[in-house]
Amino acid sequence: MRILLTNDDGVNATGLKVLETIARTLSDDIWIVAPAEEKSGAGHSLTLTQPVRLRRLGERRFCVTGTPTDAVMMAVAHVLKDNPPDLILSGVNRGANLAEDVTYSGTVSAAMEGALAGIPSIALSQVHSREAMGDAMPFDAAAAWGERVLKRLIGAPWSPRTLVNINFPALPADEVKGVKVVDQGLRDYGRLRIIKGTDPRGYDYYWFGLGEAVSTPGHHTDLEAVQDGFVSVTPLHLDMTHHASLEPLRERYR
Repeated sequence: MRILLTNDDGVNATGLKVLETIARTLSDDIWIVAPAEEKSGAGHSLTLTQPVRLRRLGERRFCVTGTPTDAVMMAVAHVLKDNPPDLILSGVNRGANLAEDVTYSGTVSAAMEGALAGIPSIALSQVHSREAMGDAMPFDAAAAWGERVLKRLIGAPWSPRTLVNINFPALPADEVKGVKVVDQGLRDYGRLRIIKGTDPRGYDYYWFGLGEAVSTPGHHTDLEAVQDGFVSVTPLHLDMTHHASLEPLRERYR
């Protein structure tokens, strides 16, 4: 099995090293094509107004001067065009990609691009606590649980234009309670935190923070699963059509 690894934290990120270790338990045919620098929050963006440069860093290891989407496109359509990957793994992201995070996330968007190419694709993220952030953030749960979570997905049936989003809770590996397959959650956007500060030159700046989670009946979303100490597994799809609205809208044009 040929596996392509990518991320949005950059080719030298700790999480990518963790993912490579996990991937090598599944296959020896591992390729890396990732952004040269961190592209967190890049979403499903594509570089169109300037050239993207590809650099070989070693055997089966490349970086691009672009977004996670650029990296996957470069890998599938150029680096591996004669023998494309059987699986794409994106991550392990430094921080959660839960709920509406998936629309902003470069990690999830790389998996989206793989899904559009018809390749089974999985995004993996390590949730962190407020006490463990930055480069010191531990990846214990992802490192210990990654292989066992992925092995259940490999060989599973994949519908067209679908991907899987995995989040590991902010816990030591031996405290993780298990795996839950759950819905995508939703935060309260009205409680989005915007923190204002002033730079050394006297100009104001603003830093965005996440809103609070919205509890759901049955406690069955990705937000709640990781909060309860489980690895969350959420299938996502790229058909954004709201089918229930089609007929009411058609009626308006008759």
